[in-house]
Amino acid sequence: MQAEPVRETAYDGAGTDAADFPDDLRDHLSFELEECAHALGELIAEYAVDRERAGTILRLRLGIAGERPETLTRIGARFDFSRDRARQLHTKAVGELLRHTARSGRLPVPVYARRYPVGTRDSALTRALLAETYATEGDIAANDLAYLKLRLAGHSAADAKRVAGFVTQRIVAWRKKTNHLLSRLREIGPPAGPPAPWPQRIEWPRRSAAAAPLPTAAARSFDLDDDGRGRFYLHKPGRDIGFDSGLEARLMRLLDNDDRIRTFQEYPDAVGYRVDGAEHVHFPTLVAELDDGRRALIDVQPLGHIGFHVNREKARAARAWAHENGWGWMLWTGSALGEPELATHPVATDIVRQLTDLLAEGPVRWPALRQLATERGLAPIDLLALAVRYEWRWDRTPFRLSTGEQPRAGGPAAVKV
Repeated sequence: MQAEPVRETAYDGAGTDAADFPDDLRDHLSFELEECAHALGELIAEYAVDRERAGTILRLRLGIAGERPETLTRIGARFDFSRDRARQLHTKAVGELLRHTARSGRLPVPVYARRYPVGTRDSALTRALLAETYATEGDIAANDLAYLKLRLAGHSAADAKRVAGFVTQRIVAWRKKTNHLLSRLREIGPPAGPPAPWPQRIEWPRRSAAAAPLPTAAARSFDLDDDGRGRFYLHKPGRDIGFDSGLEARLMRLLDNDDRIRTFQEYPDAVGYRVDGAEHVHFPTLVAELDDGRRALIDVQPLGHIGFHVNREKARAARAWAHENGWGWMLWTGSALGEPELATHPVATDIVRQLTDLLAEGPVRWPALRQLATERGLAPIDLLALAVRYEWRWDRTPFRLSTGEQPRAGGPAAVKV
């Protein structure tokens, strides 16, 4: 696979206009980003052998398994300590991880050094990191992620801290004018997201029982004041609403401007799901009420992340829960491509055959995938489409593609927290 240079074009909410928002996250799919995540996952796994709790904090905060990074408040709640203590422990773990990597002679990490070269202008690094933040919903941990990526690339602590600060400043400035920027979106062509008329893409339940009413308050409340989150006023709900990511904010603004939507409620409930026997809790993004009175649960997952096993399980549980409530269901990917389009995306026959043959022999690891991409032209969109179409299991860190799944015990449930 060819290394992907730092790009000059990316979303930049502080100094540019709405045209700098990515129109479609399909343009940001990247095997190199996945190789970066794979490399970081291996480093954290090695570090966590003797520091299990610190390794868990890193995984949760950085979202390296493919889920959205966790707020410091939620990490603290998991271990029964404060948000400030969670920040201290995460900062300490990052320092220890970097020292561990340096002692083992693996700093700089080659894939990071290629992606964020030392000597690149601050402005180019900032724009590239901002684009990755938007495309991966990494806003909550943008400063932490930017700093660690640059340090793994070989940048000094001072340089990495400076550029990470620029990234954070741009996000804060973008949030201050969110209403202005997101109301414009793009003056030419449709906004990012499902093509019009997008309500036709909602998957409605088969039974015709009466739908559950629209909730009147968010089920998620304990971390809504976390300092990593943004807020803006939306007219249809008639109040300030918090959001974790620019992608989530963009969906809310789209719905606020759509005449087909009466109103919506963010984080309507906590939905339980299981991954390999472990129980987790997910707060779907929002439930929207359409002008005809029907209601639909709409959950945000970046296009490049919907193939990961953990997110597939999360989506299955949310879909089942929505249908149990008599609501429709839709996964919003920040792209004109969603699950229905990926299911029919054409992939070269020889690529499908070779990947299927490899899977018949056992799980596919990163070196084999890299070889297939280099020699056969396998593209990220191809792998994503095949994983969705054939329900292959895609684990992210470390990378592992397989045909089998762990059996899922029980179904989804609303979890009171």
